[in-house]
Amino acid sequence: MKAHVLIKTGSADLAFALQEVPKPTLTTPTQVLIKVQAFGLNFADVMARLGLYRDAPPLPAIIGYDVVGYVEAVGAQVKHVEVGDRVTALTRFGGYAEYAVTEAAGVAKIPEDMPNGVATALTTQYGTAYYCAEEMVRLFPEDHVLIHAAAGGVGTALVQLARHKGCTIYGTAGSDNKLDYLTQLGVHHPINYRKHDFAEEIKKLRGKDGLDVIFDPIGGSSVKTGVGLLAPAGRIVCFGASAATAKRILNLPRLLFEFGFYNPAFLLAQSRSILNVNMLRIADHRPHVLQRCLSAVVRLTTEGVLAPTVGGTFPAKDISEAHAFLESRKSIGKIVVEW
Repeated sequence: MKAHVLIKTGSADLAFALQEVPKPTLTTPTQVLIKVQAFGLNFADVMARLGLYRDAPPLPAIIGYDVVGYVEAVGAQVKHVEVGDRVTALTRFGGYAEYAVTEAAGVAKIPEDMPNGVATALTTQYGTAYYCAEEMVRLFPEDHVLIHAAAGGVGTALVQLARHKGCTIYGTAGSDNKLDYLTQLGVHHPINYRKHDFAEEIKKLRGKDGLDVIFDPIGGSSVKTGVGLLAPAGRIVCFGASAATAKRILNLPRLLFEFGFYNPAFLLAQSRSILNVNMLRIADHRPHVLQRCLSAVVRLTTEGVLAPTVGGTFPAKDISEAHAFLESRKSIGKIVVEW
């Protein structure tokens, strides 16, 4: 089979090679083999390409977290999908290939007419958003919620989930074009963080009342600032560290300092919480939770509650261009690559 193999870290145009590699096979009774129609890109892929993602496999490697395609084989213990079903799936790497094997807990059946981009968005991005917004916290209509990187794939999903709950939503993005997109999504207070200090803008809007929930994929000083914006009983959910550029990774003490240091007694006195999410750990150690989240986002999408935005569709030969586009931070929603 063909696969885009990550052969070196660095720029997108030099990092990948299209190679013939052995087709994967089932090794446990809980696995599923999928003939891949398309795979999605995530910012973690960019971090892996840059050599900044500690969970990435050693090079050469086939990365990739989410695929859409047809089930070709199932293990003996797999009951909820069968050969021939069209599915979306979360992969533990290996997604940038014509075939992928993954655990059945990360696989969900989807309609035949669901677009590839929509389907790939449901696993890593919408699954992460659902876990953050439904399993880590509960949102209510009176909540004031800040969503960082709100125009991205996970951000879009979080906006839609918060809107469904009737929350007042604040969203940050880095361009006026993205602010227009956020307004269309239903964000009440879009903030261009390149033009305005998001903390000062929120203080103008909220005064001393603060925020009930913050969803933060950025890390670093964004978390430290966010904790200061929380109302009593407020919660910040951290699910990424896109601020960890190569320069900052090389200066690890500075990066840790930017996150801040928190005494549990201080958080307890204010009834504030800092929650952290790594979906790979959920997939590895709590697969039933992963299946619950994935089943929920597929259902909510078919019901029209959730509607992933596809920000770009690339042919497989243009994998480098797709990566560069995502890294540029100009993309909106999900980026998908089709075989």
